[in-house]
Amino acid sequence: MMAAPHAIHEEFPNDATRIHDLKLSNAHFARLLDEYDSVNDEVAAAETLVRPVSDDTEKQLRRRRAQLKDEIARMIAAVPS
Repeated sequence: MMAAPHAIHEEFPNDATRIHDLKLSNAHFARLLDEYDSVNDEVAAAETLVRPVSDDTEKQLRRRRAQLKDEIARMIAAVPS
């Protein structure tokens, strides 16, 4: 199965090692990744009309995805390179 557009590895292509290490060492980060993947899949399904939703619902999903991405980005940035 192909990843939906905006998969986390596409959003942070240079941070694969940090993402992997954080996922293994930080349960909160791992949960954020899981939620991001879930919300991202819902957005992709709505965009492709696989699972049509109202415009408001799609906007809420996009907003939540952006919030999760921002928090993930902050956590990645906090890891020393």
